[in-house]
Amino acid sequence: MSDQFRELLKKVGSGTHTSKSLTREEATQATLMMLQQQATPAQIGAFMIAHRIKRPTGEELTGMLDAYHLLGKKISIAHLKENHPPVCFGNPYDGRSRTVPVMPITALMLSAVDIPVIIHGGDCMPTKYGLPLVEIWQQLGIDFSSFSLADIETCLAKTGIGFVYLPQHFPEAYNLIPYREQIGKRPPFATIELIWCPVKEDIPIICGFVHPPTEERIRETFALRGVKQYTTIKGLEGSCDLARNRTAIIGSSKDGNFERLIIHPWDYNLNGKDLPFTSNTQAIAEIQAVIQGKSTELTPSAILNGGFYLWHLGICPDLNAGLSLAEELITKGKIAAKLHQLQTFII
Repeated sequence: MSDQFRELLKKVGSGTHTSKSLTREEATQATLMMLQQQATPAQIGAFMIAHRIKRPTGEELTGMLDAYHLLGKKISIAHLKENHPPVCFGNPYDGRSRTVPVMPITALMLSAVDIPVIIHGGDCMPTKYGLPLVEIWQQLGIDFSSFSLADIETCLAKTGIGFVYLPQHFPEAYNLIPYREQIGKRPPFATIELIWCPVKEDIPIICGFVHPPTEERIRETFALRGVKQYTTIKGLEGSCDLARNRTAIIGSSKDGNFERLIIHPWDYNLNGKDLPFTSNTQAIAEIQAVIQGKSTELTPSAILNGGFYLWHLGICPDLNAGLSLAEELITKGKIAAKLHQLQTFII
């Protein structure tokens, strides 16, 4: 048993009236000890559930994120020649189970206009056991799970899309996944996954969230780490996908100046029911149909999301122009061509 870890566990797990928050340095230390399995399984599980009950502070999340940056393998974008900086999307690792995702379509749109996109994630995992992004890409014809870091950098340079696969490139974090099933709840590390960026250089980060307090802690964490370029999305199932059936609540920080963006899909005739998820097969078929230029129930979501990001990331002067370009990228076969480029990419 780790006596050192036990003292940190006692601090956060001693009850409602006597527990205390960790300092940034203590949170880093605790996270490193869990990632490196220096703490015992009983200690790791106890820490996760205690911290889940207590709720982490922004300073604690910062320390956890520090540990992820110390141990997690990262790619470099120094070799990229694109005029537009890459962007990193942070989506929940446990996937989607209620609505069909459009993130892969959005990534294809952005890369088609020379905005490199970096995504990260792992396999099907608790607590949701939803459809993970890596499986969608596999079904679309590209298996990112087999890529080395050098392969990812090459793919990003040649196609504009890169995927960092957790089991391959951050096994220390992946080895903590079974604890989620055992405690039956997402631990604070689920928030870290949204804001961790597996890139050596500083690039804009886009992360999803569900509850407003989570966004507040994300903002605190970014402020403490000096991250000034980021976007928060109150998205479908905590993802970066904007919903059609409600107002989009977005936070945008540029050079450290935070502003709130509110978008009403009905103002653009794109409101409606978000396409329900019924099976992996159904979701992937819907995604493939949109990529092939077919008009489906998922198409309005693809246009809404693609249009927003094309505007938000500076390709289009306003949202209407972004929506028009998104529709054109679908109907003119440009995202289909981008997918074909990915499918024919040879390591």
